[in-house]
Amino acid sequence: MNYQKYQKMYHPVPLENREWPSHEITKAPVWCSVDLRDGNQALYSPMTTDEKIEFFKFIVKLGFKEIEVGFPAASHTEFEFVRRLIDEDLIPDDVSIQVLTQAREHIIKKTVEALKGAKNAIIHLYNSTSTLQREVVFRKNKEEIKQLAVDGAKLVKSLVSGQLDGNIRYEYSPESFTCTEMDYAAEVTNAVLDVLEPSPDNKVIVNLPSTIEVATVNIYADQIEYMCKHLKNRENLVISVHAHNDRGTGVASSEIALLAGADRIEGTIFGNGERTGNADIITIALNMFCQGIDPKLNIDNIDEIIEVYEKYNRLPIHPRHPYAGEMAYVAFSGSHQDAIKKSMDKFGASPSNKWANPYLTIDPTDIGRKYEPILINSQSGKGGVSYIMENKYGYTLPKPMLVEFSATINDMSDEKQTVLSNHEIHQAFKDIYVNVSHPIKTRFYRSSEDGDSTVLSATIEMNGKVSSIQGKGNGPLDALCNGLRKHLDIPFEICNYTEHALTRSSDSKAATYIAISNGGKIYWGAGVDANINTASIYALISAVNRMLADK
Repeated sequence: MNYQKYQKMYHPVPLENREWPSHEITKAPVWCSVDLRDGNQALYSPMTTDEKIEFFKFIVKLGFKEIEVGFPAASHTEFEFVRRLIDEDLIPDDVSIQVLTQAREHIIKKTVEALKGAKNAIIHLYNSTSTLQREVVFRKNKEEIKQLAVDGAKLVKSLVSGQLDGNIRYEYSPESFTCTEMDYAAEVTNAVLDVLEPSPDNKVIVNLPSTIEVATVNIYADQIEYMCKHLKNRENLVISVHAHNDRGTGVASSEIALLAGADRIEGTIFGNGERTGNADIITIALNMFCQGIDPKLNIDNIDEIIEVYEKYNRLPIHPRHPYAGEMAYVAFSGSHQDAIKKSMDKFGASPSNKWANPYLTIDPTDIGRKYEPILINSQSGKGGVSYIMENKYGYTLPKPMLVEFSATINDMSDEKQTVLSNHEIHQAFKDIYVNVSHPIKTRFYRSSEDGDSTVLSATIEMNGKVSSIQGKGNGPLDALCNGLRKHLDIPFEICNYTEHALTRSSDSKAATYIAISNGGKIYWGAGVDANINTASIYALISAVNRMLADK
């Protein structure tokens, strides 16, 4: 690989005494969805106007107060969409639509025209400032690029004051900011701010985009902190970031920018955007949520968000997507499964408990998911099997029995070379342990008291032959053991007995687990019946049948 053909695209950041490493995120930023502009332009099939309207309504429902709706001068569809939002009164009074425009005269005029009648809007002006863009694309020097930005700001301001009556705010982006010399980025931005005149009542948004990610996130943080310290009227500015994902760190770049002084994040739902995408606002918001910070967005139904996103964007959600992926709460590793189950047993039962789980940073029920986090493969352990058997089917297996059954399940998965479904695991348990009726089947039993002892008479069928047996003991189970030992002429002893109700309802069936020992070997059986005594007898017969099958 010819790595020598590449070089750094960013410029050194002259930042001394950086402060951002000691900061923490303590509150949600101002969110701005750019799904309808940056996201839409990156789709195989951009949305129709009607689709954009429906998606806009959903973005509003999620709680976004600033929504970039398009580039009105780019096409008739883009212009028509903005006009319909305004003319059909589809924009809530507490929501500002945002429109994008290059610092070019005819584009600015068309953009302002599109906003006539808007109550609350943001005009987002931009021009590219990076070395490569200046020298190769625009072929202009630094002064010419700065003048382009200043002239654009002047035209926007004059047209707004002459044509628009609503609450119009301004946003400026030095596009390709991450590849621009920091002193020059500050120089251009300050020249624009001199024109726009930010004030406490009319703050200006300064957007500092990683139009293309070219460095590690700490460099981006340095760039943001540098600008915060070198821009005029900082107290009257809203510092915004718009991170792309070329290095796979769009989320991290946005978060670290907040540490460095940013107030606002532009991004998209699930990170859709050009090339490798934009910052994923859902992930950033839920990252805050799981740290105890109110994200100020309505994202408690993740499946609905996925459904709407996939409908209008026609893109899938990766199964390993943080929080939203269908496998986000799945554990295959045995140690992971065990830790998840133990933590959920301890912390998940009481709403008053703080969430604490070694492998789940968020309680899936908080975003509308159910606890079905475990799939079983050959790498899984007893914790996962225990979770499924208990939470899906009500069985609380004794630990020694669980160890034995888990090993069987791992062998099954290894043989299939894939995961086992919950149903397959449950069926295997029933086939191996529950009410096993071969070679011995209990056809009838009756018990009676004889002083301090119990006498049990039973009719059994063994290999097609019907026999009557009788035993005496300190209870029905002990009596049946004595009768079976005599009938089979095989010595065995009960060495473990456990019982519980399968559900909490009054008509719940009982589950009984019995282990018998014979010749140093242990054989487990389980019985399920509405009657606890019958369930115990079925469990004993099951254990005995498993012993006989081993002979």
